[in-house]
Amino acid sequence: MPVTVDKDVCIGCGACVGVCPVGALALDDEGKSQCDETVCIDCHACVGTCPVEAISAD
Repeated sequence: MPVTVDKDVCIGCGACVGVCPVGALALDDEGKSQCDETVCIDCHACVGTCPVEAISAD
């Protein structure tokens, strides 16, 4: 299952973008993280990287 980003919690630090091995994460126009579900490989590396726990794999 692709990850979910809680945009109310995301601080736009980009840590998840840097750790994603396939480039599925990017910052949107508001500076918040977003996941391209067509690219995500469900590795969940970003989940443990987010300093504010805005990303989940539920």
